[in-house]
Amino acid sequence: MDSHGQGNGTARKMRILLIEDDTVLGAAVRDQVAADGHSVDWVQRLDAAGDAIAGAAFDLVLLDLMLPDGRGIPFLRKLRAKGDVTPVIILTALDQISDRIEGLNAGADDYLVKPFDLAELSARIGSVARRYAGNPNPIVTHGPLAIDLAARSIHRDGRPVTLTAREWALFEAFLSRPGQLLSKAQLEDKLYAFGSDVESNTIEVHVSRLRKKLGAGVIETERGLGYRLGRG
Repeated sequence: MDSHGQGNGTARKMRILLIEDDTVLGAAVRDQVAADGHSVDWVQRLDAAGDAIAGAAFDLVLLDLMLPDGRGIPFLRKLRAKGDVTPVIILTALDQISDRIEGLNAGADDYLVKPFDLAELSARIGSVARRYAGNPNPIVTHGPLAIDLAARSIHRDGRPVTLTAREWALFEAFLSRPGQLLSKAQLEDKLYAFGSDVESNTIEVHVSRLRKKLGAGVIETERGLGYRLGRG
């Protein structure tokens, strides 16, 4: 992609609070985030996290859900109840859809299931950062497409393209992981939030519609494996 990952959001140095009690994973995440140019405060308990948030202004929180002194969801709910709008990405081994929905309903901005790829973590941090960067023109270009992430609008060769909420949810999944193969199951997860049943051919139907609206090459099929963002 022409500009994805290189925009104002990812270029901005952020102060990030990492709440993770696994020392191996915590060290790997800390090193990855630091290598991306951000500063990291790492704590392993919720009480220490509360103290850190009370004493400093963070741009982003990476929150594990199972910690020695409690669960991350009630901690997040308390943060939001106090009016704290700091972006939060949940990192957890709990991979049930119900767990994900609970986390998002509690006020999380994104969700990564362990084990995750560190490069994907960087992409998710960049994506959340762009949403909160205050950039009045968060445009991502991809081939003939100009995508306004904040307004959720797309222009193709200068002409507006209208996507349904489900089509946008799928397309955003591809945009946030450029070049990465997404399985049918991963894409179906994006649609469960809409409440209705996901039929066996739902992903194929939506991918077909996206190709008609955005260009035949916008999504590539790896037969039997899944889909990835194409060159547009």
